Amino acid sequence: MKPLSLLIEILIILGVTIKTIRAEKHNKRQKERNVTTQVSANEIKQYLPHILEQRTSSNVINKRENLLEKKKNQRKIRIKGIQNKDILRNKNHLQKQAEKNFTDEGDQLFKMGIKVLQQSKSQKQKEEAYLLFAKAADMGNLKAMEKMADALLFGNFGMQNITAAIQLYESLAKEGSCKAQNALGFLSSYGIGMEYDQAKALIYYTFGSAGGSIMSQMILGYRYLSGINVLQNCEVALSYYKKVADHIADTFEKSEGVPVEKVRLTERPENLSSNSEILDWDIYQYYKFLAERGDVQIQVSLGQLHLIGRKGLDQDYHKALHYFLKAAKAGSANAMAFIGKMYLEGNAAAPQNNATAFKYFSMAASKGNAIGLHGLGLLYFYGKGVPVNYAEALKYFQKAAEKGWPDAQFQLGFMYYSGSGIWKDYKLAFKYFYLASQSGQPLAIYYLAEMYATGTGVVRSCRTAVELYKGVCELGHWAEKFLTAYFAYKDGDIDSSLVQYALLAEMGYEVAQSNSAFILESKKANILEKEKMYPMALLLWNRAAIQGNAFARVKIGDYHYYGYGTKKDYQTAATHYSIAADKYHNAQAMFNLAYMYEHGLGIAKDIHLARRLYDMAAQTSPDAYIPVFFALMKLETMHLLRDILFFNFTMRWNWLKPDNTVGPHWDLFVIGLIVAGLILLLRNHRG
Repeated sequence: MKPLSLLIEILIILGVTIKTIRAEKHNKRQKERNVTTQVSANEIKQYLPHILEQRTSSNVINKRENLLEKKKNQRKIRIKGIQNKDILRNKNHLQKQAEKNFTDEGDQLFKMGIKVLQQSKSQKQKEEAYLLFAKAADMGNLKAMEKMADALLFGNFGMQNITAAIQLYESLAKEGSCKAQNALGFLSSYGIGMEYDQAKALIYYTFGSAGGSIMSQMILGYRYLSGINVLQNCEVALSYYKKVADHIADTFEKSEGVPVEKVRLTERPENLSSNSEILDWDIYQYYKFLAERGDVQIQVSLGQLHLIGRKGLDQDYHKALHYFLKAAKAGSANAMAFIGKMYLEGNAAAPQNNATAFKYFSMAASKGNAIGLHGLGLLYFYGKGVPVNYAEALKYFQKAAEKGWPDAQFQLGFMYYSGSGIWKDYKLAFKYFYLASQSGQPLAIYYLAEMYATGTGVVRSCRTAVELYKGVCELGHWAEKFLTAYFAYKDGDIDSSLVQYALLAEMGYEVAQSNSAFILESKKANILEKEKMYPMALLLWNRAAIQGNAFARVKIGDYHYYGYGTKKDYQTAATHYSIAADKYHNAQAMFNLAYMYEHGLGIAKDIHLARRLYDMAAQTSPDAYIPVFFALMKLETMHLLRDILFFNFTMRWNWLKPDNTVGPHWDLFVIGLIVAGLILLLRNHRG
């Protein structure tokens, strides 16, 4: 109740009291009359003004005692009400303050968790970070809840629980979380823990993109590029990929970016165990031993690996500086340049210091080192520790670019593109961007995409721009999942590995599509029903094949040949084998196609073409030599046998048809006989 209205009521009550006292003196006879009429608080408000106007009214006299009593009680109630409201107001204020303190504490815990996670170098520290996220999530912090939902989905620290993750994502989606929308779209697109529904997935991605989810934008870009459940539209794909690429390029201008180690699970086991993308622990220990013994090249290599965090090693600035200083002391120009780079950018081991950076860059540049020359160019270009001097910067960039350093080539391209200190020249800008892009320089790729997207200095090409933007987008921080997915697979946590690879596959990474399909066809995962695995694997092999994976193209042929996840279709199988053989010169595809020509499966029988394809397979890959040898031996033996039997013994040949006498796998039987014969001949020869 407002104070003004309360004051008015109190004045009205006082007025009534005075008038009734006066009326009592003149009307003592009616003192005993009892008024039983009950009047509510609202009715009192209506009647009291009227009573004041009718001063001599007998109704006022008759009701005075009852009214006075009621007003006294009402006043007590109002006074008590005011006290209750004050108490309630104070209670609400305290409750709001407590809620605010609760929320602030949740925010602080979340920030602490992020800090611990960024600085973590061990699994235990990461677990501590997620413990803080769990506490913050319990206090209602939405970002912490997103972190915990991700942990439940991807199986961080062995806590995978997809059902709980979905429940959390659904509640977060109602709160407007774009990350939750993206996650629900991903789960719907694979049918993991949810109904398989591509249309629903597209809706989730659209909402996620509208809310600012970079992942959703990248997924939509890939879908419009490939025409997955939407009409293929290069321009729409371009708009989505550009948004993501702009974000990635901005991070690259501030840091080195995230290195991407894409291990292919389809490699042979012996190659997978010694994969060049991941540095084996035993090999790392051996390299450390060599570095401590004074191997300068190994010292520089280990310094580089720890500087960025490559090949499965943690980023460790102290270790990087340790190895660089050792190598620099031994006279390594590369080590000097990298020390200059560390002091230029600044980190925990080497605080930002332009003078120190200049010193080490100069030492490296005096030895003709490209990285040192590029570093001096940067100092003059940005005026760090020295006055801005574009002419000097240009000179150093040119010297470093001539030595093939991609970062210097990019800087030259950028100077010509932006007209920094020199005339704009888009042709020269394109030349240097292109040279740098050949070494994978991400910003060079980004600016090439910009030029193709806008038609600046080149003929506009939407398709080329999209492909270039896609390459930049695939260097985003989410690429870290390639490592965590690989280690999960190596440790036997197949479900966790599959979910991580599947998300990357949804974003358009070809290697992730192949790896996801490989895991699915092994049928070792438990997060999908067994009958859904082959169809989903076929879908992923197809997406990988469209992106140029020859092995995936052969796999599609195999699936149609054997009827895995689809109906048997020899003709379609032959078509895919032909593409892999003609376009990618794949030996396995040549061998398979030769077999189909030999037996007339899905294509017209052609023994001569079969021989030719077998020979091509052996020439293409040494691994195909032995299988081709046995296949040709079998082919020639059966061809000779048929020629002999068809000569005047046509009727007898019908009885001797291998399919009728030996069975559908008679060719394997013949190969076995040939092998047995060769073994006997070798034994007799030795005897």
